[in-house]
Amino acid sequence: MSHLRRSSLATLAALLGACVTQPSGPPELAAVQWRPVALSDLPDWGTDRVEDAWRPLVAGCSVLLAREATSPGWRDACTAATARGPDDAAAARAFFEGHFTAYEVRTADSSTALVTGYYEPLLHGSRKRDERFRYPLYAPPMDLLTIDLSGVYPELADKRLRGRLEGRRVVPYWTRADIEDGKASLAGSELLYVDDALAAFLLQVQGSGRVELPDGSRVRIGYADQNGWPYRSVGRVLVERGELKLEQVSMQSIQQWAREHPQALPELLAQNPSYVFFREVVVDSSAVGDGPIGTLGVPLAAGRAIAVDPHFIPLGASVFIATTWPSSGQPLNRLMLAQDTGGAIRGPLRADFFWGFGNEAEREAGRMRQAGRMWLLWPKGEAPPR
Repeated sequence: MSHLRRSSLATLAALLGACVTQPSGPPELAAVQWRPVALSDLPDWGTDRVEDAWRPLVAGCSVLLAREATSPGWRDACTAATARGPDDAAAARAFFEGHFTAYEVRTADSSTALVTGYYEPLLHGSRKRDERFRYPLYAPPMDLLTIDLSGVYPELADKRLRGRLEGRRVVPYWTRADIEDGKASLAGSELLYVDDALAAFLLQVQGSGRVELPDGSRVRIGYADQNGWPYRSVGRVLVERGELKLEQVSMQSIQQWAREHPQALPELLAQNPSYVFFREVVVDSSAVGDGPIGTLGVPLAAGRAIAVDPHFIPLGASVFIATTWPSSGQPLNRLMLAQDTGGAIRGPLRADFFWGFGNEAEREAGRMRQAGRMWLLWPKGEAPPR
């Protein structure tokens, strides 16, 4: 790289740094150590209902088979999977054992993963603003710019740059605090109005949800875009301020704090500059289930989908996780599908477990912060990701 190009990149980083959601660049994949193991050696492999992962696998394969860059190994495995479904659990298990090798996901100093949880929330709202429904959910605004410089700087291919025009200059888009203060031009971008500020905030954290309207009908909404600012955990802010202890932080404890400090809630939420914009979505539940659409482009199956860092775990891959149920030592060992991503899911030893929709899913997701281990299932004859 020439000195001029290095200088140009440095200047670009200084100007647009606040617009970059992704880290400055993925760590070297060489830092991941792939250790092959037999699938039969995975914890509870012989008793897990691997057939429950079959439909999510086939749904993901429909995406992988449509991509020109899909490797021959994946094409062979996916073609076999889509040819016919397994007759029973034994047939499903035999398929995975016949087509995939398991690789333990490790780094130089650890094989312990952090497994958190997420869910699809239900909010109450309206298409019209009134005294009850006064917190807007926005579609992407017209002045939000997407900046793609990968054609000039391939190093930026994995960055998501967002900004806006100020005269002839591109500057960072408005922060959450700016948006809540009315500085952004969002009039006309309102999708819906909901009745709870914290619920609207948590919807942005989860990325998708359902909104029940006054007539009882429900609207599904999903992630459409983001303002480009990095996510900051309000739970961590409460810990730093001495409001909660680290071991106390959960979705439930944050909600309890909000009920006890309603006047302080807007200032707390403003500590997270990230802001998510939504779109209405229709999910074809006949394909795999009634979950929201994940990053891979298929509906997420409750209890069988995880969000991962795609720099390390390729989307569409099967991943076996060994962890425990939330706030429990009871084993939770299960074959999962890597079909989603998340702003806080960074690094190879990281997974976000999708619990589904409803109160039980909210309860489990809000309490889940478990240690675990991960194994990537990769087509036989294919080298693991580099």
